Amino acid sequence: MAVFLVSLDSTVLYAGFSSIHAAFPGTEATDLSWVLNAYTIMFAALLVPAGRAADLYGRKRLFAAGLAIFLLASLACGLASSVPVLVAARAVQGLGAALLMPASLSIVLAVFPPAQRRLAVGLWGATGGLAAALGPIVGSFLVAALGWPWAFYLNLPLGVWALWRTWTILPAHGGNPGRQRLDPVGILLLIAGTSALTWGLIQTDPVGWGSPAVLGAFALGALCLSAFVRWSVRHPHAVVDLTLFRHPVFRFANLATFTFNVAFSMMFFGFFLFLTQAWHYTLPQAGLAITPGPLVVILVAVVAGRHVSHIPPWKLLVLGCLVFAAGVLWLDLHVASRPNYLQIWLPAMLLTGIGVGFLQPGLTAAVASSLDAPRFGMGASVNQAVRQLGNVFGVAFTALLLTGGMPDGSAYHQHERVQLFLTFVTLLFCLGVRPDRPGAPKD
Repeated sequence: MAVFLVSLDSTVLYAGFSSIHAAFPGTEATDLSWVLNAYTIMFAALLVPAGRAADLYGRKRLFAAGLAIFLLASLACGLASSVPVLVAARAVQGLGAALLMPASLSIVLAVFPPAQRRLAVGLWGATGGLAAALGPIVGSFLVAALGWPWAFYLNLPLGVWALWRTWTILPAHGGNPGRQRLDPVGILLLIAGTSALTWGLIQTDPVGWGSPAVLGAFALGALCLSAFVRWSVRHPHAVVDLTLFRHPVFRFANLATFTFNVAFSMMFFGFFLFLTQAWHYTLPQAGLAITPGPLVVILVAVVAGRHVSHIPPWKLLVLGCLVFAAGVLWLDLHVASRPNYLQIWLPAMLLTGIGVGFLQPGLTAAVASSLDAPRFGMGASVNQAVRQLGNVFGVAFTALLLTGGMPDGSAYHQHERVQLFLTFVTLLFCLGVRPDRPGAPKD
């Protein structure tokens, strides 16, 4: 439930943005965009430190704290009387989400035996995907009926129930710091580098890729992250144990996670832009049109987790790449300016949904297979941060490619071909997630 609410929150505001703008007259749209950006930057920057803290100080404890912070910030967002207060509350929401997401996955990994982890991780990932797709639908109806604060108040009853169940049914996991402590220098370098890179990517839409502000942010991010790597190599208790990347499965699965999530995010936001601009769907109609894809993701994740344990995971990942690419190619070849949902759009939703159903849970499960129990939180948070960074890149690329090009569809075709290229690169990385590689698990 907590993961569902966090994932829902990531897209529900796309439906409520115009209502929030109307509620604060005189506010520039660029200033209001920080209602979205503050959450994204805080979430991306704190994922890895939060995962390390979960391993050291207790996954259940960090999960519950993150959920409580997320809920209090949701209440503050709904009660906000000014844009600065709303932006600040959204940043705190991002903090709560960053604390609970890696802790939630590490709890799942710790609770389920290895034979059931694939199914559990598949459902964990599919829940987030379904929530993200439902966000614009839920948001549009809530905002229209009750007003924009209810895009935040929605989190409260379900979240309080989830918090109560956290304390009553979840066992304690992790929490053995010993002589280890959090690495403050590494954390600051990682937060600074990730924040600068994320901020630069977000700013590419309003100011362009070649602007001094964007280039400066990229340079600062690269400088901080390179310093972080040099520091982590020498530090005995670094916030990220870089020896994780010596494991070929962990390394290739994270590379594939990044490239695929760039493609996935491009696909997801491109869907909404095309349906609303080229086919002139309303936002709720667009959300309903996209929903079959996430529903298929859940079905495939369950079937794959239960019935294909005898198939090597890397083969399922390659199959997922091929099916996902088929769905993207179908749209590229057949989409037209005249709406044709049943013959054009629905087959593409089913194909891409099947592909995502194999890929997203499969990549997360591959990362999990390379981790030992004391590093579940750290490894899960690294994978989540890689996924989030891929999503930010995908949104930035979509804004670059689709600006002004949607009505005639030419920019959309270019957008699809970039996705196909990224899917091909993902397939190559997935070939590295093999049990016969040196150091790889024999699962």
